[in-house]
Amino acid sequence: MASPSQGPQVGDEVQYAPDRQAVVTDIRNGIPYLRAAGRRSWPAEDPDTLRVMRTRSQRIADGDPR
Repeated sequence: MASPSQGPQVGDEVQYAPDRQAVVTDIRNGIPYLRAAGRRSWPAEDPDTLRVMRTRSQRIADGDPR
């Protein structure tokens, strides 16, 4: 899991709200951009509250196609 001080990285699956998860697709000017099934990418409203659920490496190991 990414260290809290480092924050989420591109490819990490994060929780952005209770029971809401997305994947970090980009980081622009320090702001993570998220994408969830059926939604376009959007900037995280409060990046400090994002919780990394699975790192990109963990997702790849799990065979996650997203």
